[in-house]
Amino acid sequence: MSKQPKMSEEELAAFYASRKRKNWVLLAILTGLAVLFFVITILKMSG
Repeated sequence: MSKQPKMSEEELAAFYASRKRKNWVLLAILTGLAVLFFVITILKMSG
């Protein structure tokens, strides 16, 4: 088995920042879809 080289502090910080940004984008997309479905449902019920 080969050992993976350890990341430096800067690389590790960049990795976590990237992951955090992706998580926020995913949360925004999921929230947007939930709101969209909610609005469509309300419009269909009132129409």
